[in-house]
Amino acid sequence: MKPYGEPQVIHFADNTDKAGWTVIQLIQTSNIIGHFIDHSGDFYLDVFSCKNFEEHIVINTLMHYFEPEDIFFNVMSRDARRNDLVK
Repeated sequence: MKPYGEPQVIHFADNTDKAGWTVIQLIQTSNIIGHFIDHSGDFYLDVFSCKNFEEHIVINTLMHYFEPEDIFFNVMSRDARRNDLVK
């Protein structure tokens, strides 16, 4: 995944239990968005790419840099080439 431009890093939703830092990085094949919640320490990450990638690499990277206590994840596969969904 190759970055496209500089990341945006924004702190918002002040004075709520969901306030925190949101990070947006455009990549050549779509985007990566993360939100760190100040109050709970939770972190949410969305990695969207039109190019296939191996999710274990994303999980291993998170474990290496953030050392989370737990990771819960969902993988959604979207294949725009499938023509049997819309007729």
